[in-house]
Amino acid sequence: MAYQSTNPYNGQIVKSFDDIDDAQLLIKLTAAQACFDQVWRHKGFAERKAVLSRAAALMRERTQEFAQLITLEMGKLIAQSEGEVKLSAAILDYYAEHAESFLAPEKLNTAKGDAVVESSPIGVLFGVEPWNYPYYQIVRFAAPNLMAGNVVMVKHASNVPQCALAFERLLEEAGAPAGAYTNLFITKDQVAKVIDDDRIRAVALTGSEGAGAVVAQRAGKNLKKSTLELGGSDAFIVLEDADLDSAVKHAVSGRMGNSGQACTASKRFIVVDALADRFLEKFQTALQGFEAGDPMDRKTTLAPLSSAQALKTLLGQVDEAVSHGARIVIGGQRIEGQSGAFMQPTILTDIAEDNPAYLQEFFGPVALFFRVPDEAAAVALANDSPFGLGGSVFTQDVERGKRVARQIDTGMVFINSAAVSMPDLPFGGVKNSGYGRELSGAGIQEFVNKKLIRVG
Repeated sequence: MAYQSTNPYNGQIVKSFDDIDDAQLLIKLTAAQACFDQVWRHKGFAERKAVLSRAAALMRERTQEFAQLITLEMGKLIAQSEGEVKLSAAILDYYAEHAESFLAPEKLNTAKGDAVVESSPIGVLFGVEPWNYPYYQIVRFAAPNLMAGNVVMVKHASNVPQCALAFERLLEEAGAPAGAYTNLFITKDQVAKVIDDDRIRAVALTGSEGAGAVVAQRAGKNLKKSTLELGGSDAFIVLEDADLDSAVKHAVSGRMGNSGQACTASKRFIVVDALADRFLEKFQTALQGFEAGDPMDRKTTLAPLSSAQALKTLLGQVDEAVSHGARIVIGGQRIEGQSGAFMQPTILTDIAEDNPAYLQEFFGPVALFFRVPDEAAAVALANDSPFGLGGSVFTQDVERGKRVARQIDTGMVFINSAAVSMPDLPFGGVKNSGYGRELSGAGIQEFVNKKLIRVG
């Protein structure tokens, strides 16, 4: 059983699902292509909008039902799961409302003749999506592309199969025709077969660097466009003129949201000397106040990691960092007395450039703390990373914050805020964090044909 719900809070296996075989996969590919050719590409924006708007309304009506599946399968705090459901519904509504204007024909100002660029769908798209935001990750891929007239097939993470099926059923109930959205319970070998299939026109992946490299190579071999979002190690810069209490508040939420299991989580805390000691003291106190428990219980403030393996990996990273000279300020251990995969909130400091931790992403409640003498050193350290997804700058001088933000080599920078995701904000990175954009107007432009039509 490759797809299996295992409750991270107690380790109990809830439900298992079989992979589909190659014959079943071919049937689904054929159905997706037929849906595109015969039905979905011919629907107008109003008809597509009706489906996505209905799906958004159903998500809101059943917030508890959808949220509980998230918490059951990957362990997110129930209030945060509810927030994810509401954000996913907002993304569906956003593209339902704005897709037509985003893809409106663009008349060109040419020296001779009349020219216009029109946007048209390209066909069947394939997405490979992760477990940490089981609905949000797939809706930010599916919503714009369905509204553009494409059809989508998704291989979701193997530990959130019930969420995967729930989203597929949601779109069916909302009126999407068979083949418009297809969930695939497939193996890694079958992923390669899907990418190789002539009916697949483009590929999107959110996941690890290793998975991204494999998928991008396969897509490139087949001359198919791809987009990748591969995580990050976001810098959280605190300058000497920052509002300290606000910076600490955002540092806590930025590092601890989703138990630290977010690609845009604040991970490297870079604080100018003038505030470093006070920041660290307040940050430490706040992290020590988290209480582990059942993520379904609204009194719980610290949820488990997604799996026992995730905890093992994180503990191994901490041990390796310490063996290379890092110092544990707080935490560093598994929380005892809990059956689930709970990690103590942890702060590591004294991390030298030759420490493996210096270049790693820590996917969990582990903060790396650095002190620097000034703004220039903060920017240099922020950029000294293989990743380039997001980052934050804290200063009471907003113009200074913008100046610093422009120097940070990432796809996103937030001033006086930890990273946030909203339907109308483009999401994506550079360097080893991947390429391409999701959300906002940019997200719907990735997989459409921008066709020039010229007269004269």
